[in-house]
Amino acid sequence: MSTSRRKFLEYSLAGASLLALERGALAAPGGPATSKGVKKRILILGGTGFLGPAVVEAARARGHSLTLFNRGRTRPDLFPGVEKLRGDRDPNKGEGLKALEGRTWDAVVDTSGYYPRIVRASATLLAPSVKQYLFISSVSAYASDKTPHEDERGPTAVLADPTVEEMGKDYAFYGGLKRACEEAAEAAMPGRVANIRPGYIVGPEDRSDRFTYWPVRFDKGGEMLAPGTPKDPLQIIDVRDLAEWLVLLIERNTRGIFNAVGPGQAWTMGAMLDTCRKVTGKDTKVTWVPAEFLATQGEVGDVRLPIYMPPTGDTAGTHLRSNAKAVKAGLRFRPVDATVRDTLAWFKGLPQERRDKMRAGLPPAREAELLAAWAKASAAAAGKGG
Repeated sequence: MSTSRRKFLEYSLAGASLLALERGALAAPGGPATSKGVKKRILILGGTGFLGPAVVEAARARGHSLTLFNRGRTRPDLFPGVEKLRGDRDPNKGEGLKALEGRTWDAVVDTSGYYPRIVRASATLLAPSVKQYLFISSVSAYASDKTPHEDERGPTAVLADPTVEEMGKDYAFYGGLKRACEEAAEAAMPGRVANIRPGYIVGPEDRSDRFTYWPVRFDKGGEMLAPGTPKDPLQIIDVRDLAEWLVLLIERNTRGIFNAVGPGQAWTMGAMLDTCRKVTGKDTKVTWVPAEFLATQGEVGDVRLPIYMPPTGDTAGTHLRSNAKAVKAGLRFRPVDATVRDTLAWFKGLPQERRDKMRAGLPPAREAELLAAWAKASAAAAGKGG
């Protein structure tokens, strides 16, 4: 596994019916929506992390009723007006899934499934009483990132040991585990599953700081290091757009496998930083440093250059996944300006202690060191050329 793919995985912590699903035969993009005014009962497995709360907000805005099932460890006081059931995804721990027994919902959104045994347990229990299962997977479920514009029919990762319940060294098993979770859900509820494969989910409340680093760094001004070239592709999806689309899939009872990536139009690293300039109003100097040079410094694919992946070799298709199927199924995107602006505003509203501990991106000293090294290398190359 390449270092860049490993870093992507690190931060994203079957039968005939499945074959038909993967080929799109069971998908119903843009299919019949529920009758106007019909409200859904939605169960969220998780619901208090990053995507979960966005789904809650989107569903409540549409008048649906929510139930959250989790251990109550992450922000337990969130959403005081929403029903909360306590338990454990692992049926072998404590009360397990007991709180879900005897209950019925129209749909379940699984935002916290990482191991097939765990997903199989919840999907099997809920199969008699739930019409639709939305599993939040990942584009890491694909076998590789080498092919630009690959759609949902691309080869997927396979686990050598399907019983493994650890991520493995360098998160080597993450993609295979996500794919196995998809299969477990479909096996328990054939023809009733929507497997959603997001790429980088970004926006307000994203505590990984992967995307947040870029507008925050631009807002600081001065000379800023940017990796690669302005034309290198970039794909993200605003957590709010993803959440609103998940609710739409529930309302339309849509099934299938979908790449949940955006934005709506082709985007690049250069366009992203131009958006940062527009939003912040800062005249930050952007110095583009080739990926090949950064690789010699041990930086490409590292957490200190978050999200960026060179559009060559093993990562040629990382930011070029096809989202045509998801768009046809109703996925829509807000302007990228809004994502950048709202993300920056959210970060600025955090306590100073938290803002001082950016969890991704180049520390100032390291950025200055790399810029100096690149300036020296450029001058040396220019001298030889002269």
